[in-house]
Order: sequence, then structure tokens, then C-alpha cells
Amino acid sequence: MPHVSISGPYSTRFATVLLAVTIGCTAPRDRPSEATPPAAASVPAAAPAGVPTNAAEVVQSYPHDPTAFTEGLEWYDGALYEGTGMVGRSGVRRTDLSSGAVVASAILPDPHFGEGITVFRGTLYELTWKEGIGFRYDARSLAPRGGFKYSGEGWGLTHDDQSLIMSDGTNVLRFLDPKTLRIVRGLSVSAEGMPVVRLNELERIHGEIWANVWQVPQIARIDPATGQVIGWINLAPLVPQLQPGVTHDTVDVANGIAYDSAGDRIFVTGKFWPTLYQIRVGPRE
Repeated sequence: MPHVSISGPYSTRFATVLLAVTIGCTAPRDRPSEATPPAAASVPAAAPAGVPTNAAEVVQSYPHDPTAFTEGLEWYDGALYEGTGMVGRSGVRRTDLSSGAVVASAILPDPHFGEGITVFRGTLYELTWKEGIGFRYDARSLAPRGGFKYSGEGWGLTHDDQSLIMSDGTNVLRFLDPKTLRIVRGLSVSAEGMPVVRLNELERIHGEIWANVWQVPQIARIDPATGQVIGWINLAPLVPQLQPGVTHDTVDVANGIAYDSAGDRIFVTGKFWPTLYQIRVGPRE
């Protein structure tokens, strides 16, 4: 699959057109030779006309490590946690929101490629991309607490009151038992009758599941009961603009959603982004 990069000012109309991706196309999640995206008849690259799109209004901006290949973002117990990817650079970290400084971290050894994270009842769970292996940590100390296995690829991770919720690059979200990691149920995600594939980083917000969609600068708001996309949040204006003469190979995509339920704050960022944003849902576009 070719990488679509928009230079210059974003427009909502252009961001909502993009492209459909057909079977057999390939593109990397980190570099040209490493990824084979899931097959699908088509990928809805933007919101269908019947699903409302809202602007993302920036409330506050914070510094973010521009060398972090963000795969997971989580707010827990007053602190921001981040999972990073790429072989040799993967791990989990707790950061200071105001400065972006890393306060504590745990490195993921080669050949693991770190993916989504979530914290459930004091345990931080981390996925890996292709290995089918996940890791547990004590959320406060980041001390390792063992591992677990799953089938297929690992992409994004969040949870509700009872289950972990995992994405694997398809349009199906898996609900997992936190103790056994067995699949409790699956949830097929669609918008206007079209499967929404490449669901990536996840977060549970106001009873909805919010999902980044790989290579699309919009967040899907998913009804966890039906799997229907009930709205989109447009992040296109927040995506860093490429500097003259610089090209990025799909690494500057939006990826990372965290929710501070106590303060009702929503945070978003992306891979190699220099900024983390606190946003709120803005007016309909």
C-alpha cells in the first residue's frame, strides 16, 4: 500500500477522501520490508457521509519525545504511560506530563517489537507486534510480572471493567479475560456497513471505545455493544508538517490516546510527534 502524505495545510475535505486499500497492497508499520497488512476487500479511509465527524479542539499542548515510536498511551494514577515500538527501541515508560521527561522505564529486549499497553487493576499489560507474546509489569515500579501468549498480531490495547480489549489490525476487537487472556468475545467494527480495518491504539472514553486507524488522521468512536462507528474525531490539523526535503515513511501517523477519568482529560499524540495534545470534542465539521 502506498503511503499517503499530505503536505501543506490540511483540509477536512482532503482528509476525508484519502484512498481505498485493496487486497495485495503492502506497506510498513516501521520500515519497507517488515509489514504485511491484513487483507481486506477495502479500507474505509475516512468517515462515510452518514457518520458525523467532529473537530479536535486543543485544550493544552505538552512536550513529547520526538524519538518515541508511540504504540500505546495510558493515564493511570496521576501519570502518563507510553509504550514504544521498533526492534531495539521498544519498551514501556512513565513520563512527566508537563516536561515530557521519562521518569521510569522498562526496555523490551530484541527481537520484540512493542505495541499497545493498558493498566488493569495495578498491572500494566504490553503487546508485541508479531511474536504472539505479551508482558505484564507492576504499573508503579514497572517491575516485570511475567508474560502471556495470544494468537495473531498485537496492535492496540485498552480495557473495560471486566475485560482487556485488543486490536490486531483487522476490524475485529477481542475481549480477553485479564487472568487467562482467553478470548471472551469478538466485536466486529463497521461504519455505514463497511468494515473498519487497521484498528490500532485503543482507549475507553465515556463508555465508548476510541480507536486510532493506522494511516488515517481520525479517531473512530465505537459503540462497544454494536461495533458501529458512531463518530469520528479529526486529528488531521495536529499531524506534524514535514520539513522541506524530508520524507517520512508512515511513521508520523496519529497513534496514542489516553484518558484521565478523574480530570476528564483526553490526550493524543503520534509516532515521533514532538507534541502531546490535550483535546476535547469540538464542533461537527
